[in-house]
Amino acid sequence: MSTQAFNGAYLRPLFHTVEQARGEGAYRQLPAPQPSSSLAVDDAPLGPYAIAHLVRNSHTAGLAHADALRRLTVAGEVDPISPWTLLRGALENFSTGLWLLDGAGRDERRHRALSLWDEDMRNRHQHEQDTGHQPSDAGKSGAQRRADIKDIADRLGLPPLTRPGTHQILLAAAPSAGLTAVKVGAVWRAASGFAHGRYWPNLRASQPYAALLADNGIHTLALVIDEDQHRPLAHYCHRMLRRLQEHYTARARAH
Repeated sequence: MSTQAFNGAYLRPLFHTVEQARGEGAYRQLPAPQPSSSLAVDDAPLGPYAIAHLVRNSHTAGLAHADALRRLTVAGEVDPISPWTLLRGALENFSTGLWLLDGAGRDERRHRALSLWDEDMRNRHQHEQDTGHQPSDAGKSGAQRRADIKDIADRLGLPPLTRPGTHQILLAAAPSAGLTAVKVGAVWRAASGFAHGRYWPNLRASQPYAALLADNGIHTLALVIDEDQHRPLAHYCHRMLRRLQEHYTARARAH
């Protein structure tokens, strides 16, 4: 854990917004779209594979990641890695929600949602194969659900479904939140490096406070979080979260 005083003042706006979404035992979900809203019209032919389901789930998952960092900070248990990995999860979820809502037209928004659902069910199919799980009773397998999703896309005359890439989603969503795509992508790359145990982000985005000499004569650096490097990630998360909430509310209201 950090041996230097952790200020973390830059996290307060994000934490305040997260705390507003905390309910009794759960996070308050975004409301279901009103029947005559733009989002409800988007979702009408998608059946159980609605855009709103994905957006609401991404919103809640992002809140959970950011709130986990809030709890670590309150407990004084801030290490040089977890703040990066937790806000990486938050940023990916908030940007995914924005990306789903921000398609240029109804067909594009439906295509994005069905592509993400298809990827979701592809992962489910892989898990079912790995574990030997078979849905009970009338439940459908991941493979069967992928077939249903493709049928919906074909019926709507949409292009072939694609596998959405996280980096591409981030770059596409950033402008909607008033952010520069390449800067968001750069800080996400550093966060991903920490998440995957890469060496380079320790040198680029941490601060050394001691060099420990091992028996073999090699020095090992002891590191703490570099708040100046982490600050943009917190800012981007907060901007994405606020924009996601505003955009969803506008799209889910009756017109």
